[in-house]
Amino acid sequence: MLFGIEWDTTNNWVFAWSILPILFKGLVVTIQATLVGFLVALILGLVLAALKGARLRIISWPAYFITEFIRDTPLLVQLFFLYYVLPEYGIILPAFMTGALALGLQYSAYTSEVYRAGLESIPHGQTEASRVLDFTPLHTFMFIILPQAIPRIIPALGNYLVSIMKDVPVLSVIAILEILNVARIIGDRTFNYLIPLSMVGIIYLLLTLLASAGIRYLDKRLPKEGIPLK
Repeated sequence: MLFGIEWDTTNNWVFAWSILPILFKGLVVTIQATLVGFLVALILGLVLAALKGARLRIISWPAYFITEFIRDTPLLVQLFFLYYVLPEYGIILPAFMTGALALGLQYSAYTSEVYRAGLESIPHGQTEASRVLDFTPLHTFMFIILPQAIPRIIPALGNYLVSIMKDVPVLSVIAILEILNVARIIGDRTFNYLIPLSMVGIIYLLLTLLASAGIRYLDKRLPKEGIPLK
């Protein structure tokens, strides 16, 4: 008996059907961690990209250093640091938020480079024209440059969304019951690993196919000349 349910492991189909509800609970956690981590990566990556594009080296150089440090440090090390070290300094976060933050922090270094490539692809003359029109740098960045850059970087950002989704199982080391961890526990208790792990593999395949289809849809629908603001 596990999770209050007694399963029949003698019939593979019956066993697979009986564990499906509990796997779906783990799937919800996986999707939530993916979305929160991706949102953190998008926001923090944009901030890092903007800082790296600053003219003052006192601003751009620390941003480059932070990006390289995050990118060159393993996700597992960052996860353990957030989960075990920060509480010693009075910063205590729930396990789920710690895991999602670690994912977002790790991938913010990659998304910042994606943003930077997209921003640099916009002709510099548009920035100069904005200055002539007396637009503020923030207005130029948010309403002129960024809307044109986003459609160009959707495929690359989408790839990192899929990568974050596939890295969520790492969070099992801090006892987060995402779908793979749930499947492992089922295997430990029933001594049947083939069925739950196979089901997780199929679910992940469906998730990545669905995410890829959504990315392709956005890539085709968004106008290449930029997102209209009105």
